[in-house]
Amino acid sequence: MYRASINTPIGTAILEGTEQGLSRFTLSEEEATHTNIPPCLEEPIRQITEYFNGQRTTFSLQLVPKGTPFQRSVWTALEKIPYGSTVSYAELSKKLGDIKAIRAVAAANGKNPLWIIIPCHRVIGSDGSLTGYAGGLWRKKWLLSHEQGFSQTTLF
Repeated sequence: MYRASINTPIGTAILEGTEQGLSRFTLSEEEATHTNIPPCLEEPIRQITEYFNGQRTTFSLQLVPKGTPFQRSVWTALEKIPYGSTVSYAELSKKLGDIKAIRAVAAANGKNPLWIIIPCHRVIGSDGSLTGYAGGLWRKKWLLSHEQGFSQTTLF
């Protein structure tokens, strides 16, 4: 397993992966300490840098997150939430076929090991509130604002 870290506007991004793909992406308050970037993490770092620079709205990376089949199904659904958009936990549960699974969906969302890349920050409360984010609500707010700033707006 290789590891690298880079500074971003919302903290230090910590990436972990192998030649098979990226398995973990989180944010931390610690300063970036891994200055030698392993070749397998160069592309993920390039793409995440482009995201923070407003030059990328989707990621095209090989992902290998570890999780249960249910968690992976939730993470796959998260990847389908368009850039600049949000869905509620209830909407996500309904898309997965079980409106009653809101708590299970929320728990799987919270276990997402690939923050931002699998956009768990795009899931909000049914009332539009910013609920739960492992990186802190201030980061969730920043990410949603960042994505709104680069999305197309209507003319009328």
